[in-house]
Amino acid sequence: MDKKDVKIEIERLKKIIKRHDRLYYVLDKPEISDREYDELYRALKDLEKTNPEFITPDSPTQRVGGEPAKGFASVKHITPMMSLDNTYSADEMREFDSRVRKNLKGEEARYVVELKFDGVSTSLLYKDGKFALGSTRGDGTEGDDITNNLRTIRSIPLSFADEAGMVPTQIEIRGEVYMMKKAFEKINMEKEGRAEDVFANPRNAAAGSLKLLNPAEVAARGLDIYVWGIGYYDRLSFKTHGEVLEYLKEAGFRVNPHYKLCKDIEEVIKYCDSWMDKRKNLDVDIDGMVVKVDDLRQREKLGVTAKSPRWSIAYKFPAERALTRVKNIIVGVGRTGTVTPVAILEPIRLSGTTVSRASLHNFDEIKRLDVKIGDKVYVEKSGEIIPKVISVAKDKRTGRERSFSAPLKCPACGSRLARSREEVAIRCENIGCPAQIKEAILHFASRDAMNIEGLGEAVANQLVDKALVKDYGDIYYLKFDDVKSMERMAEKSANNFLDAIGKSKTSELNRLIYALGIRHVGERAAWVLAGHFASMDKLEGAGLEDLVRIDEIGPVMAESICSFFRNKENIKILKKLKDAGLCMFAGRAKIKAGPLTGKTVVITGALKSFSRGEAEDLVRISGGKASSSVSKDTDFLVVGEDPGSKLGKARALGIKVISEEEFKNILEAAQ
Repeated sequence: MDKKDVKIEIERLKKIIKRHDRLYYVLDKPEISDREYDELYRALKDLEKTNPEFITPDSPTQRVGGEPAKGFASVKHITPMMSLDNTYSADEMREFDSRVRKNLKGEEARYVVELKFDGVSTSLLYKDGKFALGSTRGDGTEGDDITNNLRTIRSIPLSFADEAGMVPTQIEIRGEVYMMKKAFEKINMEKEGRAEDVFANPRNAAAGSLKLLNPAEVAARGLDIYVWGIGYYDRLSFKTHGEVLEYLKEAGFRVNPHYKLCKDIEEVIKYCDSWMDKRKNLDVDIDGMVVKVDDLRQREKLGVTAKSPRWSIAYKFPAERALTRVKNIIVGVGRTGTVTPVAILEPIRLSGTTVSRASLHNFDEIKRLDVKIGDKVYVEKSGEIIPKVISVAKDKRTGRERSFSAPLKCPACGSRLARSREEVAIRCENIGCPAQIKEAILHFASRDAMNIEGLGEAVANQLVDKALVKDYGDIYYLKFDDVKSMERMAEKSANNFLDAIGKSKTSELNRLIYALGIRHVGERAAWVLAGHFASMDKLEGAGLEDLVRIDEIGPVMAESICSFFRNKENIKILKKLKDAGLCMFAGRAKIKAGPLTGKTVVITGALKSFSRGEAEDLVRISGGKASSSVSKDTDFLVVGEDPGSKLGKARALGIKVISEEEFKNILEAAQ
């Protein structure tokens, strides 16, 4: 076969395979067996292997390939991807309709109603009919480039044209990537088998899969997509949203068939309510319905707000409830020592998963609900994720139910539990408590604390489970053989881990104070304490009156600090840290007045010149306040690479946005 014939055969095979991909993945109407499909695919792959000059990006063989990515670049949407306002009742839907008709000056509006998939919103950019770029919604203006991961989804055409063969120069196609329930259950079973944390729900699984750096791993996750709209486009003309959906179907994209054109809001409400129970029969999670004005001319008249279109709204289904029995009430202990009651339930199916435990929040909540062991209770999932007890079916009591009393001692270590006057929480204040150790170690080693690289959840679990550490003070006494005995720790990785532990000994005093996990003491308070006392010994010896005199240290935080240093177990661990050679003195320059004095600064994205923690330390040295969230009180948002949703919020609030270079110039001016 000469080169010309090879090229013709490759194009023929590509066309046949694309047709069968659409029949199988989009229309669910396969015409050939898996074996016949594999033979076609293998024939194409063999021809491309011996004639690589004919491989094109839209070839079916190119869906998974290349090296794993090192990270995700940030890309800008041509047309912003806006979020939707939510409604939760028929009356709120009618209010939305009233606003629409008012802004249309009396014109009647027809609506298209679609299922609201609980997945990950994405944008697919096609250039001249070829899939060129795929991204997450991000902050609505910019998202992560996940092109290679999206190429693994078989229902996404790598190229397309309409029936007349026409393609736009550029078109942004919007959709929702999701994971089917069966795929979700399979992945969680596999993760349980490997003793890994499971995904909370299919949406989290889909989002986590799209963030994997290796496309081959993404391909194995069984993701799919429904497309629901268009952003930017040229060369095309549409009058209604219904026409858009029909165009997308004809062009080979997967559009969910359960959308409906409704003549008025009452028909909309009726259709939404009809899916309240039917949603349980779907193979994908939906958490509501999306209502859109059908006429595109009317949409232009209605316009948008800072974050949402005025022509569309989401109707959220109420959380699903179920009745079950409380078999027992147990208590769990968190990182900060908070003791939380948990109801052990007779297993029930709720929002697609089996629920056998539900939070009771605190012991005051048990009294308020009057929950007893043996009670029949109503349970729902908050945000479709976290099960919680809503109420007790007291009319179903038999008289055999038993009351539950709050414990006086920690169920994990036996220490006496404490409760402050200002809080409803009951706490174990022994940081050597086994139940708290893993979470305490993770906090101690986190980036903004001691920044011990490599000490993540898997390593922390092994350190505690293998009895290599009893508290975070023991981290500094680990030997090479201890670390080498852990799973996935070869000689090089063991040495790197020990080097990271050694490097952390020189961390600044404020980081160490924050790492201790003293309740109410965040990064800013740790900085203030380090600047005021300049040494751990002086902080340890400070009395309540000494602490409350410090600006930004209130009575609740002061009491928490004193309580921490009164605990004998905490003092033992602190001595381990001192003996290991950790820095116990403030080494930074004093806070000085400058351009950032009194200013609140937030940092988003990756900076090139310093880590997030280093940049925030520099803000504080310059007299500013480093915050982790954007609000109306924020003065500057420093933007690095791949910024998150904070950028969109800052723009919406009119907050000044500065680059890393501008930030460095401000710091230099403070020298």
